Amino acid sequence: MLFSGRAHPALAGEIARRLDVELVPSRIFDFANGEIYVRYEESVRGADCFLIQSHSDPVNTMIMEQLIMIDALKRASAGSVTVVVPFYGYARQDRKHLGREPISARLMADLTHTAGAGRIVTMDLHTNQIVGFFDGPVDHLFALPILADHVAARADRDRLTIVSPDAGQVRLADRWCDRLGAPLAIVHKRRSRGAADRTAVHDVVGDVAGRVCVLVDDMIDTGGTVCAAADALFENGASDVIVAATHGVLSDSAADRLKHSRISEILLTDTLPVPDAVGLDKITVLSVAPLLSDALREIFENGSVTRILESQ
Repeated sequence: MLFSGRAHPALAGEIARRLDVELVPSRIFDFANGEIYVRYEESVRGADCFLIQSHSDPVNTMIMEQLIMIDALKRASAGSVTVVVPFYGYARQDRKHLGREPISARLMADLTHTAGAGRIVTMDLHTNQIVGFFDGPVDHLFALPILADHVAARADRDRLTIVSPDAGQVRLADRWCDRLGAPLAIVHKRRSRGAADRTAVHDVVGDVAGRVCVLVDDMIDTGGTVCAAADALFENGASDVIVAATHGVLSDSAADRLKHSRISEILLTDTLPVPDAVGLDKITVLSVAPLLSDALREIFENGSVTRILESQ
């Protein structure tokens, strides 16, 4: 049985269509004080239940809704509960950088398990170590093949350079390089020495002159990182800059910042809904529904999700 929260019904509907099943009718609404009510309108007793809920804005509301939906399934005697979280909230808080900080990504996993979920399916976590936070199976899927194949079909591969926008995404960029047979460059952010205001300086490590640069990241939030990296690439002679990221968070003034940048195309997937209000002709949204539906089918049939990843 397939269920959807209110975070991303369009993606859930496409997954249901590909699996040739109907989403289970559910009543979900907010009380006047903001509390969430959930009730399923069909029996779930003994069923293998798959709940689709991306942690979109407002992220805390969508997370709470997910937990309540899991609890409702367990209390209705569901046989198993698998939570499909295309975008996993709080993934950037995966470690303590300073004293007295939380590890919120671990808390998210604990809450999901305590609510009653036995398995998580997710995509492009900020760091792989989050997989180990959950006390149960985690199927970690990757959008790289979807994004990279789109780039390969539309660009001259002999002119491509894959660029990591910071040191944290070098491993991701390396996988892109392996996929497309392209060289690697890195944008290194540092603080200028002796400057009174400690201005950020972006150095480019690698040859990008005359190249089509593909900036790769797991998400675009405010857009500040990729826009600053793109500016540095153009200053070093790049002929074009394409940005590819799995998750389009697009917070605050991200749309305006991207619109006025020199980036020619922004590739995202639909792990999160991209609001129509963004209105950017530069944005291309690729669907992860085929990948997620294949993974859910393998899980339900006790098949191999790894086989799907290896065949991409």
